[in-house]
Amino acid sequence: MIALAKWFRTATKTAFSKKYLLLTNVAISVSLSGVGDIIEQHYEIYSGELAAWDRRRTRFMSISGMTVGVFCHGWYNFMDRRFPGRTIGLVLKKVLIDQTVASPIVIFLFFATLAVLKRSSWEEMRHEIRDKFIRLYTAEWVVWPPAQIVNFYFLPTKYRVLYDNTISLGYDVYTSYVINDESSATAATNAQKD
Repeated sequence: MIALAKWFRTATKTAFSKKYLLLTNVAISVSLSGVGDIIEQHYEIYSGELAAWDRRRTRFMSISGMTVGVFCHGWYNFMDRRFPGRTIGLVLKKVLIDQTVASPIVIFLFFATLAVLKRSSWEEMRHEIRDKFIRLYTAEWVVWPPAQIVNFYFLPTKYRVLYDNTISLGYDVYTSYVINDESSATAATNAQKD
């Protein structure tokens, strides 16, 4: 048991070292984005909305986690270099900047990655963003300000993406639901026909 604890401590220290931090952050983002989609799909199967697990959808959600993970890694490093310190005023400033600058970028990256993977046209991507962006961005304002206060105040930079993705697991379930919700697209199409 002691050997296992020692190995885990060494592995964690290596994974979160400067040399491997980007790889670690991306791996965490890919994994938890996929897990969030799997949880959402199992709920959809349970509730009768989905017949079977869609592996392609999970793969696409995981890959979108990769692009977001790369962005978040760079973003948190930038924020801490640009705004060093942990005073409450500085933390609130970081949270406001994170919500008004990073959140829209992350949502756009998410939609853009999925559009590329699905081979959607620019117009199809714009339509999906127009239909679903506000739902996701509104949810971000509920979830992320309190979470980011904890993130920016208590955690060192190297653990921010891990914490972000841990909180994001629940948010990723909702994101998967919104992204794959055809009812908003159908309602918009029907409204245009009327």
